[in-house]
Amino acid sequence: MFQLPAFLTIQDFTLFTLVLGRLAGIFSAIPLFGGERVPMNIRALVTLSLTLVCFPVLKLSPVTLPGDFLSLLQLVVVEALIGITLGLVAKSVFGAVEFCGQVIGMQMGFSMSTLFDPAMGQVPLLSMFQTLIASLLFLTFGAHHLFIKAMVDSYTLIPLGGWHMSGPLLSFLITLTSGIFVLGIKLAAPVMVSLLATTIVLGVMARSFPQMNIFVISMPLNIAIGFFALGLSLLVFIHTIEISFGAMALQITSIFKIISQGS
Repeated sequence: MFQLPAFLTIQDFTLFTLVLGRLAGIFSAIPLFGGERVPMNIRALVTLSLTLVCFPVLKLSPVTLPGDFLSLLQLVVVEALIGITLGLVAKSVFGAVEFCGQVIGMQMGFSMSTLFDPAMGQVPLLSMFQTLIASLLFLTFGAHHLFIKAMVDSYTLIPLGGWHMSGPLLSFLITLTSGIFVLGIKLAAPVMVSLLATTIVLGVMARSFPQMNIFVISMPLNIAIGFFALGLSLLVFIHTIEISFGAMALQITSIFKIISQGS
């Protein structure tokens, strides 16, 4: 009869499965690693590899493991929810970037020009472009290291099965979600103001010169001014994204505090 090695008991395998569930939750929520843009086999391989690396160094608090399959499955789902909650911090920033690209693309007249994104379906061209810039900045600033570190630190602050939906956590998630629109408007503000001024000037010209075909002029003019304003505000865009990525450490700490107090 086949026997498990001495270093791999049933309890160790169960703990490994729970750690795998928490890591799978966070990597399914981070758009750069867990989005549909990354093939499923690559995501599974990365998650399994990180679990094999992190599991031996984790200081897991003693916990009474369930004896039946349904209870164990429920505990794995709870662990995945902890990872998803942490991953939403990064997903909110990328959501704001996509919202910014949609607003700018609509004002510039690119709403009819879309690309197929496996994660979002048909998305505007500028939304895809700015998401790629944000992904490069995410790696450049080392924000992915923050989540790996947070994943390891979470086991000292949040016990296994310690996730519970509470009023403070729900309030924090609502604030985080509403921040998507605030950050998206901040990122799109330079181009929005430039195109608004262009629309006002074209409106005045249309009233002053009725014989002028404003609709023929407005399309290429909006595109040209939009790209010009987008290029001038690129440093502002990068600086704002850098501040948002820097604030994720404080947001993750707040999540740890809320969940640990409720557990």
